[in-house]
Amino acid sequence: MTSHDLANLVGFCGTACIIFAYGYATRQDQPNPFVQHGVNLLGAALLTISLLFNMNPASFVLEFFWAAIAIWGLVKAFRNRSSNP
Repeated sequence: MTSHDLANLVGFCGTACIIFAYGYATRQDQPNPFVQHGVNLLGAALLTISLLFNMNPASFVLEFFWAAIAIWGLVKAFRNRSSNP
């Protein structure tokens, strides 16, 4: 397996994470924000790794914002958890 093949495999795993998170958020009446945003962040990270081998600037920018929003969601979830024992 070449590094290009491995990068594609990592990218497909990232895609699966993001699809799962979107389906999960849509299916659940009250999705767990740690699952939703955590899986989105993992997906964005894996896709970013893939993009380092197969650069697409527009996709790279998208993944940056996808990760930033996921981190924002996780921070909100941690804060809400801390204020609601």
